[in-house]
Amino acid sequence: MTVWLDELDAGELAIRFEGEEPQALLEWALEEFGYRIAISTAFQVDGSVVLDMAFAIDPDVRVFTIDTGRLPEESLDFADTLRERYPGINLEVVQPDPEHVRRMVEAKGRDLFRESVENRLLCCQVRKVQPLLRQLDGLEAWITGLRRDQWATRTNIRKVEIDHDHGAIVKLNPLAEWTARDVWTYLKENDVPIHPLYARGFTSIGCAPCTRAVEPGEDERAGRWWWESNAPKECGMHCSIEHGGFEHELKAILGK
Repeated sequence: MTVWLDELDAGELAIRFEGEEPQALLEWALEEFGYRIAISTAFQVDGSVVLDMAFAIDPDVRVFTIDTGRLPEESLDFADTLRERYPGINLEVVQPDPEHVRRMVEAKGRDLFRESVENRLLCCQVRKVQPLLRQLDGLEAWITGLRRDQWATRTNIRKVEIDHDHGAIVKLNPLAEWTARDVWTYLKENDVPIHPLYARGFTSIGCAPCTRAVEPGEDERAGRWWWESNAPKECGMHCSIEHGGFEHELKAILGK
């Protein structure tokens, strides 16, 4: 069944599901979109909650993760943990274009992200955003674990949105209303597998060189790109980022 939503439809659905449990939105979405919807997860606790909820509703739900080529070994191992916990799970590992990575590394170096915010955004675009764009091509909707309390750029997210950064498909954020406490309560009560780096003080998990454990009292995403100042704690997957000349560099590297 093809579902075409515009901004008015999305707004009405966002209002309809505001205050409802995340499972209510997931049940509606999986029924409406079928195989044309997928869950995006980076194996963080929020994504694990969404995956656990969705798998209980439909064990055939599509799930994908992006292996940037710089993930910690713990993330790669955790994919196997999920496969054991959810037998038959439809988990796809998506990778960046190796030619694009080669060009970037030759032009800028393997650890280019340390040099400038522009270089870091460029690296994120090649290793994360471009693979995401390919994966979303052909889908009508995708599901994330975003919450409003994670970071300032996420405070206004709705449970149902039109994602104009990715072809105007539908973007669903079932946990938008939840807090970190809600997430951890669910994990404990439902014995959901937790990425092992959380036990070492990590509160947000990305590429190994770009993520560290946080100190007591620090924000949840403080461990991401911690060496930067006055820069967005985003990679571009969940919001459009325009910063200096990195878009020009991206086009030069990708040959577009």
